[in-house]
Amino acid sequence: MSNPIYLAVDLPDLARASALVQQVRSHIGGVKLGLEFFCAHGHHGVHEIAKLGLPIFLDLKLHDIPNTVAAAMQAIHVLEPAIVTIHAAGGRAMMEDAKAAAGAHTKVVAVTMLTSLDDSDVARIGYSGTAHDNVLRLAELAHEAGLDGIVCSGQEVGAVRHQWRDGFFVVPGVRPASAVLGDQKRAVTPRQARDAGASVLVIGRPIARADDPDQAARDIMATL
Repeated sequence: MSNPIYLAVDLPDLARASALVQQVRSHIGGVKLGLEFFCAHGHHGVHEIAKLGLPIFLDLKLHDIPNTVAAAMQAIHVLEPAIVTIHAAGGRAMMEDAKAAAGAHTKVVAVTMLTSLDDSDVARIGYSGTAHDNVLRLAELAHEAGLDGIVCSGQEVGAVRHQWRDGFFVVPGVRPASAVLGDQKRAVTPRQARDAGASVLVIGRPIARADDPDQAARDIMATL
């Protein structure tokens, strides 16, 4: 992949979202559309962004019983997403059914531990071990289920790639060294994530909320 940067777009205004993507499209590799965007604009919104000619990453984090997740995956076939997320915590059967129901050209990746969680959050949820431990365990389960890869923080991607050599690894919560962390607790810089083995870098606010989004995207790409 020549440009691993996927811009996270969750603007409630479709015209603003389209304008932002148009502004930076020459310096990103794709567009990540999450729950906020999908709930606001649905299939129509995805089609409008897709008209700009970049791969679409639908970050829907599907998590339900296997039959429901498979049906949801079939319902988004027409959108032809390059990447779709499901939750690894849904279990092996759910992941297997999701992958079987996905389009032939869609990568299905499993969310392991959200980058907004640290070890204390993980313990309070009821998981044993650290966030790192749980990412490795869930990555192994996703691999066994036949998925294309996982979503994890840049702090774990190196260890996961060591055990899953040909996996596809999406790293969100990426922040340039000078950026504010916000609600991200396990963040790394774009270069650190890429060097550790990230396939895709999901970057939102450092580009979308910059005074000059196009220059911000250029600057991040220059560090890679």
